[in-house]
Amino acid sequence: MLSSIKALPEPVRQYLLVTGNYWAFTLTDGALRMLVVLHFHQLGYTPLSIAMLFLFYEIFGVITNLVGGYLGARIGLNKTMNIGLGLQVAALAMLLVPSSMLTLVWVMMAQGISGIAKDLNKMSAKSSIKMLLVSEQAVSDDIVKKQKLYGWIAKLTGSKNALKGAGFFLGGALLSLFGFTLAIAIMAIALTLVWILSLCSLKRDLGKAKNKPKFSEIFSKSRSINILSAARMFLFAARDVWFVVALPLYLGSQFGWDHYYVGGFLALWVIAYGFVQTQAPKLTSKSDGSAPGGREALLWACALTAIPGLIALALSFNLSPQLSLLAGLMLFGAVFAVNSSLHSFLIVHYASDDGVSLDVGFYYMANAMGRLIGTVLSGYVYQVAGLEACLWISSVMLGLTALISIYLPKD
Repeated sequence: MLSSIKALPEPVRQYLLVTGNYWAFTLTDGALRMLVVLHFHQLGYTPLSIAMLFLFYEIFGVITNLVGGYLGARIGLNKTMNIGLGLQVAALAMLLVPSSMLTLVWVMMAQGISGIAKDLNKMSAKSSIKMLLVSEQAVSDDIVKKQKLYGWIAKLTGSKNALKGAGFFLGGALLSLFGFTLAIAIMAIALTLVWILSLCSLKRDLGKAKNKPKFSEIFSKSRSINILSAARMFLFAARDVWFVVALPLYLGSQFGWDHYYVGGFLALWVIAYGFVQTQAPKLTSKSDGSAPGGREALLWACALTAIPGLIALALSFNLSPQLSLLAGLMLFGAVFAVNSSLHSFLIVHYASDDGVSLDVGFYYMANAMGRLIGTVLSGYVYQVAGLEACLWISSVMLGLTALISIYLPKD
């Protein structure tokens, strides 16, 4: 297999290595999140306390995306990706201490390191795709290049989310089969092997800017990127305000599902979500085959806005709660997947070729800020007002996403 990979063209080989790294990381990241949510719920933690376990994860994600883009442009994306893998191994190792040491603060610190690792890895992977396409000299036509870039981004993003879904299932299964500590150890060993392979194989200086950027340049000066970043922040806050903490706990407490059912269902949801993301270029490209722009981003944001509110109404009137929630969740996932994939293409398209990680890092800083807002609200609002309130807040945030998207460049 290794000999077959070596025979491939250099950009393709590097794309496969970047994607493989991203896949392996995402699998452990999804499993770790599900392990932490279910294990500490088992120990009697309140929804807000569970949300607080991820507070440092999201806060450091905001900081990492802002600074990580600068580091990627200065030292190369191969280094930032490998640093991310190494930090995730360290975060997993921190959770291998005796159960008496797994205090709230200790787990928050481990999750903080995992948050740094996740966003270094994601920023590196998304930025690398544009650099690898730029290096492919055969692609000279601008429209063809945009279509190809959209296709690569959609496949990377979609496959990542499918693996994240598999990670949810893996986390629930490992917790049931082996317990918390042994499950963490298995993941740490597997990711260490991936890290060693990455250190030996990734191309040096991938994504390093020709002109060394100043630290003051970490904030984007592009109006398009600033608008898209604001829309992205509310988009992901709208998802996480009900998905991260409220939904898994609701499925367990209201429907009586055990760890296997909760982890398995959320895994299937995210896998399906990832599959839809890979199909986004077919769903959103214009009639002439050209890549989409701000007009399409606005239309898909509007289509998503009403869905959480309709689910909340169905729950309020007790209209087959289980069917209403699960069917609504599937519809929300499909439309959200297209929005997310479209945004992921637009940011890489808007980003400059030299020092691409600066623009991508700033954008994913806004993404992490949205996740932070959504995660904290998910625990707090669910604890004081229930899932329906989380869904109404989600609809309001999606309305803001659509409003901001009006100002994106139409083409």
